[in-house]
Amino acid sequence: MKRLVIGILAHVDSGKTTLSEGLLYRAGEIRRLGRVDHGNAFLDTHELERERGITIFSKQAVLRLGETELTLLDTPGHVDFSAEMERTLQVLDYAILVVSGTDGVQSHTETLWQLLDRYRVPTFLFLNKMDLAGADRAALLVTLRHRLGDGCIDFGADRDEAWQESVAMSDEGLMERFLEAGTLTGREIAAAVARRSVFPCYFGSALKLDGMDTFLSGLDQYTLSPEYSAGFGARVFKISVDEQGNRLTHLKVTGGSLKVKALLTGQDIKGESWSEKVNQIRIYSGSKYQTTEEAFPGMVCAVTGLSRTYPGEGLGVQADAKRPALRPVLTYQVQLPKGADAHTALGKLRQLEEEDPQLHVIWNEA
Repeated sequence: MKRLVIGILAHVDSGKTTLSEGLLYRAGEIRRLGRVDHGNAFLDTHELERERGITIFSKQAVLRLGETELTLLDTPGHVDFSAEMERTLQVLDYAILVVSGTDGVQSHTETLWQLLDRYRVPTFLFLNKMDLAGADRAALLVTLRHRLGDGCIDFGADRDEAWQESVAMSDEGLMERFLEAGTLTGREIAAAVARRSVFPCYFGSALKLDGMDTFLSGLDQYTLSPEYSAGFGARVFKISVDEQGNRLTHLKVTGGSLKVKALLTGQDIKGESWSEKVNQIRIYSGSKYQTTEEAFPGMVCAVTGLSRTYPGEGLGVQADAKRPALRPVLTYQVQLPKGADAHTALGKLRQLEEEDPQLHVIWNEA
């Protein structure tokens, strides 16, 4: 089975969560389409997200396309929550960059593009809202190639010789193959996508489900299975707390396998060694999860029992992630209301800091 972790990124209001909803629906994973503006989207599970109609926390859902299992990671589109989005990039095999057909490439879209380049994540583009007035397919392609790169190719076009030639021109290896054989195979194109030479572009309307089936077929056809190490490896990308107060370590297994009751070791954020057992392995899809006894390479899971892990940490043979490119630039002071216990508040802030290390909480006793 081909297992892939695919992140969905976008400038705010491009229809990113709606696209996630459409893909899950067309793949048969959900029976009813929710809507962000109705507060019932499958992946907006937190009350704040439903109330505001925005994505704040990265969420996962699993869908299956024949022999391919995709873990979709929906990320925040607001600049304010970009740190949450960047943490997710550390575990992606591929990314979907959603661009509004009416708004085109925004400055934040270019920031996302640069981050995807930094983390070397192969990328598909979905041009959304093409059903609205002002969405011009040809003009959008020109803009994409000018602002993002010549490798942006319309994969919704006819697969004739002219199309193959335009794909071949994006990659030296493909051009040599095309000149020799006069045609390109799907696997050869998929390899160029994995090398980040070709960026397949699809067009449609997530809200009306236009283009969903073609896009799902493309995700299946033009992706390759990553190579994983034989020894156990995993990368932590998120820390959260469930409704019962259990600390969850969200990670992607990158080698070997992870079993319940396995003893893991590492160094915490202060550099002190730790050794703890995995109590439970959860596979989340939206707000619900299933437990499993073992997680395999390419699977994203949430683990209980680990109290000293942190985002970006590599476990087993997996190296730590790069330091984040996005850094906070403002400093705030928290003024507690009268009668509030400072130590209790500090404990709560420390918990938030575990979930978002970019907070950098400093306690000033004076």
